[in-house]
Order: sequence, then C-alpha cells, then structure tokens
Amino acid sequence: MATPTEIRHAYRHLYRNLLKAVQYAIPARFVARDQLRRAFREPGATYDGRGIKRTIWFLQAAAKEKGLEHKILKNLLRVRQMRYRKKDYSAYDPLKHAE
Repeated sequence: MATPTEIRHAYRHLYRNLLKAVQYAIPARFVARDQLRRAFREPGATYDGRGIKRTIWFLQAAAKEKGLEHKILKNLLRVRQMRYRKKDYSAYDPLKHAE
C-alpha cells in the first residue's frame, strides 16, 4: 500500500511529464489532465510503482524527440478528445462522463 505522499508524487511526476510530452499544447494538455485525474480518482485503483516508472520513461521519451512514442501519445490523446468533444474543453468533468 502506497502512502498518500507517494501517490501525490506519482501524480505530479506523471502530470509534469505529460505536459512536456504534449509540449503544453491545447487541447492535448486538458485531455491528458482529465484522463490522469480520472485514473487517480477511480474508486478501486491500485498503486503500481513499476507501471508508473515505465509510464514516466515513455513520456520522457515522447518529450525528448518526435519519434514513435510521441506519435503514439499524440494519437491516443486525439482519439480521447474526439470521443468526448466539448466546446469548452477546460471545463470538462470526466467523472460526469464515466464509462
């Protein structure tokens, strides 16, 4: 079981690296933020330290150069955005649109 501090640090590291990977672009930054929030607020979620570390490595690689990782992330966020398109995306509440 992870401590609240470890969970908070994991969230902040993931969010910071997501922003760098999408180069702070709008609306990709909001799509990534909403998806990350939803994952951390999910009621039955478990903390996977190894998975978080690998995800951070992936995001760092996506931020470093426009290679395969960057294209994968870009496409994932674009698909997510198209599924939940709204006019004012920054006010989007992912918990209202739970799957």
